[in-house]
Parts: sequence; structure tokens; C-alpha cells
Amino acid sequence: MAGERDVKRRIKSVENTRQITRTMELVATSKMKRATDRVHAARPYASGLQDIVRGLYSPGLADRYPILRRPEETKRAAVLLLTANRGLCGAFNSNLIRQARDLIDKLRADGIETELHIAGKKGVAYFRFRGEEMLTQRTDMSDTPTVEAAESLTGPIRDRFERGEVDAVYLVSSEFRSAMSTPPRTRELLPIEGDEGASSVDAYILSPSADGILEKILPAYVRNAVYTALVENAAAEQGARRTAMKNATDNAGDVLNHLTRTYNRARQAQITQEIAEIVGGSAALE
Repeated sequence: MAGERDVKRRIKSVENTRQITRTMELVATSKMKRATDRVHAARPYASGLQDIVRGLYSPGLADRYPILRRPEETKRAAVLLLTANRGLCGAFNSNLIRQARDLIDKLRADGIETELHIAGKKGVAYFRFRGEEMLTQRTDMSDTPTVEAAESLTGPIRDRFERGEVDAVYLVSSEFRSAMSTPPRTRELLPIEGDEGASSVDAYILSPSADGILEKILPAYVRNAVYTALVENAAAEQGARRTAMKNATDNAGDVLNHLTRTYNRARQAQITQEIAEIVGGSAALE
């Protein structure tokens, strides 16, 4: 009987776990739908802004706007890593951390100094454990990123580039393709790549003035790139969590089936033994 009680206790425990993972799967599905809508809303603007800024680039503008400068040699680079604040989302965080670690190792192997800027508890905890110095440690990014949050994260790094304290800025985040495909990617935010075949700023009629527009649009380009990455990261996190919780729910179902069969076999053996004892006792009395 002790064995049967242990199996029943395990069945109850697995049932409770399956209920939790099923609930988390449903919550992640709901959040992912809203996050996906934000991704689809953010992408066209980000793509259009990128085309405009790359099309406007010229060496003359780089002399007037530090954000457009292109260093002859990269001596120091900033790496901005976006991770989640929570776990239970499969390999989502570990893939991002591995991507950032590989990038840092490659830069250092090329003789480039690196500085770390991290948003997300999981990334902060990992590099803190490794003893890496972090210039930025942000754990206050929510599941619904805002442009203001992106600016607070991006502004100091952009300023360091304009002052010449870093020569390149890399962004490591997830690319949201679908709920099942959220691979990590590395993007070079700064320096800004120009489109050699595009028209210069002189080819546009700008109002109120070219300087007034460029002073707004150039910082907005970097800020929006990080905002879009935050939005995609949030959607990718929920997609990865939904997949992980669905797999956990399915696995719990398989374990329950096995435990139920084990319990039934143990119960049948117990009943058979009791019947045998009754028959044996009855025969002894005759």
C-alpha cells in the first residue's frame, strides 16, 4: 500500500504541475498576440526611417553631425544585449547570452576593447556571475516597451559614440519570425551605413530646414531601432515561453499516463493478492 500511496502522491503532484504549465501557456499565448501586434505596427516605421537615414548620408553631413561619423579604425565597441527578466522560456535567454558572448570574444580577439550594456535580469545575472564589468544594468524593462524606455537605454550609449568614446555600437536581440522561430541576431547600430546609390540631402525639399529635421531624425533612428528590438524581444520571449510551457504540459500528460498505468498495475496486483488470500483462507476452513 505504501507504494500505491507514493504513486498517487506523484500523480497529484504532476496534475498540479500540469495545471500550472497549462495556465502559463494560455497567459503567454494571450500576451504574445498583443506583442505580435506591436511588432507588426513598429516594423514599417522602422524600415522607412532606416531607408531615409541611409539615403541622406554623405561625408559632408558626417562633419556636421557626430552621430554620422565613421571612425577609420574601431578601437572600442559597445555591446547592448537585450534579454528577458524572467525564465521558463526555454533556451531564449541562453541563446541571446551565447550570441553576445561570442560577439565579445570575437571583438576582443581582433584587439577591440568592449564595454557591456545589458537590459534584462537574466543577462545581468549571467555576466555578473562571470565577473564582467557592465556600464549599464537595466532590469526595469516591461513586457510593453515604450519609446521613452528605449531612449533612456539608448541615449547614454549614443552620446558616448558622438563624443568618440566608442567607435561602434552593436545590438544583440531576438528576431521575431514566428512563435516557433525567434533566433538571436547581432546588428551594428553605429556607425550608420550609407546607401551609395541614394540621393543626398540636397535632393530633397525640406521644411522647416535640413538641420532642424536631421537633428531630430538622426537620434530618432537609433532610438527607434532599439525600441523595435525591445518590441520584438518581448514578442519572442512570449513565443518561447508558450512553446516551453506547451512542451511541459505535454510531457506532464505523458508522465501522468505512465504513473496511472503503474498505479493500476499495483492496484490490480494488490486486489489479486487479496482475492488469493481470501480463497486460501476459505479453503483452509473447509
